[in-house]
Amino acid sequence: MTSPKPPAGISKRATGIPGFDLISNGGLPSSRTTLVSGSAGSAKTVLAAQFLAAGIQTSKEPGVFVTFEETAADIRANMLGFGWNIESWERDRLWSFVDASPPADAEVVSGSYDFGGLSARIGHAVRSTGAKRVALDSVGAVFSQFADHSAVRRELYRISTLLKSYEVTALLTAERTAEYGEIARMGVEEFVVDNVIILRNNLEDEKRRRTIEILKYRGTTHQKGEFPFTIIPGEGIVVIPISALELKQKSSDMRITSGNATLDEMCGGGFFRDSIVLVSGATGTGKTLTVTEFMAGGVAKGERCLLFAFEESREQLFRNAAGWGIDFARMEREGRLKVICEYPEVAGLEDHFISMREAISRFRPNRIAVDSLSALERVSTTKGFREFVISLTSLMKHQETAGLFTSTTPTLMGGTSVTEAHISTITDSIILLRYVEMFGEMRRGVTVLKMRGSMHDKDIREFTIDGAGMHIGRPFRDVTGILVGNPVHIAPAELERLDHLFREAGGS
Repeated sequence: MTSPKPPAGISKRATGIPGFDLISNGGLPSSRTTLVSGSAGSAKTVLAAQFLAAGIQTSKEPGVFVTFEETAADIRANMLGFGWNIESWERDRLWSFVDASPPADAEVVSGSYDFGGLSARIGHAVRSTGAKRVALDSVGAVFSQFADHSAVRRELYRISTLLKSYEVTALLTAERTAEYGEIARMGVEEFVVDNVIILRNNLEDEKRRRTIEILKYRGTTHQKGEFPFTIIPGEGIVVIPISALELKQKSSDMRITSGNATLDEMCGGGFFRDSIVLVSGATGTGKTLTVTEFMAGGVAKGERCLLFAFEESREQLFRNAAGWGIDFARMEREGRLKVICEYPEVAGLEDHFISMREAISRFRPNRIAVDSLSALERVSTTKGFREFVISLTSLMKHQETAGLFTSTTPTLMGGTSVTEAHISTITDSIILLRYVEMFGEMRRGVTVLKMRGSMHDKDIREFTIDGAGMHIGRPFRDVTGILVGNPVHIAPAELERLDHLFREAGGS
């Protein structure tokens, strides 16, 4: 997917930061200064360093890093975790530090701070390396000492003008005290520079969520709004551009098996090859069995199948599959199945999405199952969860990969799950699994609630589970209220009367 071209007259320098060049419509405006403002922990320093690192890695563009707070030695050590060997780049004259951090026992006095000397050092570093990119981190460390805001504005303007004269593309970081308050601490920074980017590390419902927003791009275009991002060890910042997704997926008429012949009949001949199916039910109704049969059905047809499990371990999944006569271990040995198990709490939802995307890219499956989405919802905000599902379903549809998701209902007798309420419009098909209480006995029922683009069975059918899997039988004819979690038995005489009224009304 390519980025839209910037308007004529404003060229952009691709940053090389995954996802950012999409939301910025091409990168940072060339030969201009961009303010990056964020609260503590929002990844300002990482973004500044990655801007230089990506330039070196993708196009051998030299860069200069001006540090006002952390020492150069600290930055070298901290960035090694992302795979950026700054020391070797310094030896190759691709990276140069201007260390303006004060000594530990020094006190910065605004009246005596020598910006003229600093400007000369920056100029020397740019000329000696032929730098195309400059990062300054963080000007707030110096300007917080200035009592006069007009002095801050004047000195910022001097720095911005200086960098523009060197024809470098620059990032300048600054602190802010709140996620949704003033743009920067001093209240003037955003008015001096041409462009403003805001990083947020917001806490909502006891969950942290990082986002990036381009607030201002003077003279050129960019995507509007906040976009989630995450920080990946060995890689750095990865932006997840939800708005860049396009509704251009292909649509196939080809059918694939669900792994259960009767369920295929209920769906009008099976699932469509590029469809996303949601299986919703209470715990113990057979959701994981449905996933297992979906995987086995694909393997039997020579397809590659990928299962992401977030509630059960590999040992549990393999044991359960064996109990239904399905040999997951053999399927994995043959290279037709890959099972990835992880607890949702080990990472944020954005991190899970990136790792899932990488697994899909490496394994190249024909069908994917996620068991369950409800588990993933525990570690995310409502908005973050919906963005995750949109991103994952879009990825699968662009690759024409069939997907099956499971979600857990809040009560044993059914009801709409929170997960289902959020994503029911996104999925192509919905299959409901329900408990049905009849005469002191718990039974199970299945129905195809939705099948986009196809006729399907409207009945609620009883099914049983044994050592050979799921067996779907006859429809329930004398029970009502199953889907709302309040099944009521109807006497034969009353059922006959209702059937007569239905036929008189034109039913069949």
